[in-house]
Amino acid sequence: MKKDWLYRVFLITLIIGGSAGLLAQNKTKSLKSRKAVLEKEIIFTNKLIQDISKNKKSTLYSLQLINNKINRRMELIATLKSQIYTLNDSLASTQISVEKLYKRLKEMKSEYARIAYYLYKYNNPYTRMMFVFSADDINQAYQRLRYLNEIAVYIRKQAVKIKDLEKVKKIKIEQIEREKQIKNRLLDQQTTQLSSLELEQQRKNKLKKKLSGQELQLRASLRKKRKESQKLDQQIAKAIAAATVKKAAGKKKETYALTPGERKLSETFAANKGRLPWPVKKGIVAQTFGVHNHPVLKHVQIKNNGLNIATSAGTSARAVFAGKVVSIVHITTTNIAVIVKHGNYFSVYSGLDKVFVKVNSRVDRLQNIGKIHTSLQGKTELHFELWKGKQLQNPSWWLAHK
Repeated sequence: MKKDWLYRVFLITLIIGGSAGLLAQNKTKSLKSRKAVLEKEIIFTNKLIQDISKNKKSTLYSLQLINNKINRRMELIATLKSQIYTLNDSLASTQISVEKLYKRLKEMKSEYARIAYYLYKYNNPYTRMMFVFSADDINQAYQRLRYLNEIAVYIRKQAVKIKDLEKVKKIKIEQIEREKQIKNRLLDQQTTQLSSLELEQQRKNKLKKKLSGQELQLRASLRKKRKESQKLDQQIAKAIAAATVKKAAGKKKETYALTPGERKLSETFAANKGRLPWPVKKGIVAQTFGVHNHPVLKHVQIKNNGLNIATSAGTSARAVFAGKVVSIVHITTTNIAVIVKHGNYFSVYSGLDKVFVKVNSRVDRLQNIGKIHTSLQGKTELHFELWKGKQLQNPSWWLAHK
């Protein structure tokens, strides 16, 4: 009974080890998924860079894309390192399990050999009879007979247990070999990614140096963008004010009260924070939300009220949620902005050269609302903003993580 109890304890230890292994597998699965996403983003960014490189002209947009690719590459390397670290943990845990198995099997086989020899010694009928009949009384004779039968049953069970543990040992050893192969492949991939990163850093420095010689053009372009951004800000403020403020007879402007339907839409929109679909089917963030240092000009900062999302030519912007178009703003001939109201929330889609919706029209989630403009240099970029009333939001907090 004691031996069976120890065997159960040993199996429970293996199961606990298996649970730890399952956690490691879940982490590995998550890392593999993230690795696949990053690899796809790098491939897509490469395509965008190739598209604009046909123009043979150094642009700030090219630098943004290369920066994005470097950031994704660094994240990919970090993910590979995490995968290798997780594998090392799993390997160490599996090797400890195998060592325990070897030790337990050695003990069991030694015990099995000792008992098997004992049975062999008393295997013939004459020896068994002599052992039983040499008892002091009938009760002791019965106990001796029962003892011999129990030993026979026990040794058969031990043989099955040894066979089962040998199978477990084989599985664990095969697991170690597989994990070693995966680890070697990951180490090779890491080396390749580090080499690619070094080349991209060199290309970035070379392009930055070229652009540094175009300071006048860069400053003129920045002034133009700032004017466009100010115009967009004014139009957004105007559209939001018109949608949230009303005039009462003989009174000052009052806050517009949301209808029950609009209130419900606002609540549903808020409940989808972190799960909203991207405003393009496929794209990468060329510039994040907030204030940034200019990538080339020294002591110059750029404020971004949203996300600049780079995508391929011919791509349409799509609504991130159901709502109503409250404004269509023509900032320039090739930069049209659409503002959609979602109860107390507003989404802004700027950088369009063709619009598929009209003011006051209803739009559904993922409905195409306009085609994103592609410049002569091959730049296709959507500027996307989110507002809660007059409060600017960081779209990264609202859009679903890739």
